[in-house]
Amino acid sequence: MRAPGDRGAPAGPARPLRVPPAAPAHRYPLRVYFEDTDAGGMAYHANYLRWAERARTESLRAIGLPHHSLMEGHHSILVVRRIEVEYWRPARLDDAVVVETRVVAVRGVTILLDQRMVPEGEGGGGEPLAALRVELACIDRDSLRPKRIPEPWRSALEARSAGAGATV
Repeated sequence: MRAPGDRGAPAGPARPLRVPPAAPAHRYPLRVYFEDTDAGGMAYHANYLRWAERARTESLRAIGLPHHSLMEGHHSILVVRRIEVEYWRPARLDDAVVVETRVVAVRGVTILLDQRMVPEGEGGGGEPLAALRVELACIDRDSLRPKRIPEPWRSALEARSAGAGATV
């Protein structure tokens, strides 16, 4: 039941974040350091966003798409438009964690990613600590207006998407 005046979508994700999409994952390992934790030794919630940002950058670099080439060669940048985060278990001090990044869909100006933090050694089959649904938008570097994702970015991302290359 919605509250009076609530015109938004019903609470909860459209697809459970616990289940990863069927797309190849880039794996970025990290360790939880003292600086990442709260007084109880658990990773502070905002650090998951920092880890996801690093993993997104490294996943693009791994497929030959470093940010500087988008900025310099196409006068474009990728910005976070929306993030949905679900936390299930805490990462703790000294834990080895892997951030898995998967391309879910490539649209005209946006890229939808699934990112999840899993304990290292569980090979993606283990229970996630947290999962993020991230929507990135491509914009012009000067005007900050939406801009179609340029080639070769579009083709490279589509080839790694959950739709096996299909644009959604």
